[in-house]
Amino acid sequence: MVWAAKSARTVVISGVPDGVLDNDVMSDILVIHFQKTKNNGGDVEEVKYPTTEKGVAYVTFEDQEVAESVLQKSEHQLEDRRLPRYYPLKVTPYCENVFSSVTSVLDMSVFKDKFVLEDLIQELKKKSTALSFGPLQSSGRISVQGSFPAIRLLRDFLLLKAKSLSEDKNEEGKSHQTPKKRQQKHRLTRGTNNFVHGAEGEKQVVVLDTDIYHYMKHFFSKELLANTDVVISDIIDGDITTLHLQKVRSRPDAGQVLKVKEKIENQSIKLHNSLRKERIYLEGSTRDKKKYRLVCESVKSRYPNVLVIPYDTHIDVIGSSSAVFEFTQEAKKKIESLFQNR
Repeated sequence: MVWAAKSARTVVISGVPDGVLDNDVMSDILVIHFQKTKNNGGDVEEVKYPTTEKGVAYVTFEDQEVAESVLQKSEHQLEDRRLPRYYPLKVTPYCENVFSSVTSVLDMSVFKDKFVLEDLIQELKKKSTALSFGPLQSSGRISVQGSFPAIRLLRDFLLLKAKSLSEDKNEEGKSHQTPKKRQQKHRLTRGTNNFVHGAEGEKQVVVLDTDIYHYMKHFFSKELLANTDVVISDIIDGDITTLHLQKVRSRPDAGQVLKVKEKIENQSIKLHNSLRKERIYLEGSTRDKKKYRLVCESVKSRYPNVLVIPYDTHIDVIGSSSAVFEFTQEAKKKIESLFQNR
């Protein structure tokens, strides 16, 4: 028997009655419902409830075929003697999180005077098994691919090593450090860490997944990015966006920048765990691609928490798992209908 990936065995349940019963009891009721044959169910491996979305649960089956069978049932009515009434449930496929692969280029040349770089890379590979490392270039640069949180942890680890080298050199005397090496260290710090301390904490740097940043900027700009005490500028470079935070000079609170940085980082972690992305590829002529975009814009009005980002070759749809699935299904049906009727 071939064991299917967890994502292929998981479905998203919307419409779970919130606050009616204890969470543990509600989880048991969901297990009972999705194990019943009349609901096309089977053996349940896990129920995740509550989740970050109100009234949403994740149900993982032991067999992928059961998950597919449950999805084929047109209506699911949640009923139990402990519930005051029947509750209609909406069951949709689990959309795999695609914020799972970003690429970062690290400049390791700052370490070459203290470490054999090949040995250091081997140490990093053992420490970060979830990451994929490219070949080490003669310049000391190396590309790393993997999940954004894993790359962030790697950067923090490298920063500690860089800081340790800096402290060692300070003990030996600053006169031994050439301007060239200071420049190399500065590049490493900016490139591998998610924060940089300026004088008295005046400056901070936050590194984010670009899709997460777009979503945050669209839906959370007032709470996170529109602080009158802090000026934020962004540099978008493919999968990675770097935010530079600096306090307004007339403001005396040096800790305000750090507070904003922490709020942004905490929110980015929450979004990384809850958001999903689907991609709709644009086909045909320029006129046809315009129709794709118009359809997605029309569908978007019914999904207020979904972010639609159009590009030349595709459209990215970012939001919760269930919302993204429903959005893309509706958009694809409208697109198919549009081109069939022309």
